[in-house]
Amino acid sequence: MPHTFESDVVAAILRHMNGDHTDDNLLIARAFSPAAEGGADGITGAVMTGFDGDGGTWEVTREDAATELRVPWPGGPIADRPAVRREVVALYDLACERLGVEPRPHA
Repeated sequence: MPHTFESDVVAAILRHMNGDHTDDNLLIARAFSPAAEGGADGITGAVMTGFDGDGGTWEVTREDAATELRVPWPGGPIADRPAVRREVVALYDLACERLGVEPRPHA
C-alpha cells in the first residue's frame, strides 16, 4: 500500500505545482501520456491533482476530453515531503529529456 501524505502537505504541494509550475505540469503530461491515448498530441493543459508514495496524478486536457495520467516516481516509492520535491524534479528532468527540451537549472 503506498504511503499517504497528510492533507495539508498534499494541498500545499498541489497549490505550488498548479500555481508556480503550470508549464512543468504540461511538459510532464506531454512526455508521459500513453501513446494509446494520443501521447502528446492535442494536450492543451495539465493540472496536478494528487500524489502518494508511489507517484503523481495529473488531469490532462485535450481539445476534446480530459483524462487522468498517473506517473510513478522515477526513484521508486517515497514516504516524506522532501522526497516529493526530489521526485517531481526528476520527472521534470526526464520529461525534458524525452521531449528534447533544455531543462532549467534547479535552485
